[in-house]
Amino acid sequence: MNSLAEKYAANDVGSIFLYTHEAHPGEHYPHLTSFDQKLRHAQALRDIYGVSRPILVDALDGACHRAYGSMPNMTWIFNKAGRPLYKSDWTNSDSVENAIFYLLNVLKRRRDGERMAPFHVERIDFRTQDQKRFYEGLARNGPRAVEEFKNAF
Repeated sequence: MNSLAEKYAANDVGSIFLYTHEAHPGEHYPHLTSFDQKLRHAQALRDIYGVSRPILVDALDGACHRAYGSMPNMTWIFNKAGRPLYKSDWTNSDSVENAIFYLLNVLKRRRDGERMAPFHVERIDFRTQDQKRFYEGLARNGPRAVEEFKNAF
């Protein structure tokens, strides 16, 4: 997502990361109990994963996350008026780039005078599941996170 943000910044496309909470808390990154702790977790996420986009930190109670659907790894694209143009329950850079490319094309066509009317689309996208990388992320949170995830399934 960092590279997409950089690639489309020249097109006036902004990108932020909303830090909500640890999906799988463990000994190293436990369940959040204070906003200061949440800020430290967000800073660690930035440093570990090299997030170069601005990071907004949700309220301790997750008010923003709930307001936008509480999806596990969501992505939204809004126009400048704040209208949602894209919503996904999982962040996938290929899907997001496809949407950005399409929406920039729509904007160009409108600027060129083409009359266009919006319509709603639903589709299923697919992403690669990298189990090794996923479990490495769980291990970063602590052995309890790994064990709890394994026991849940």
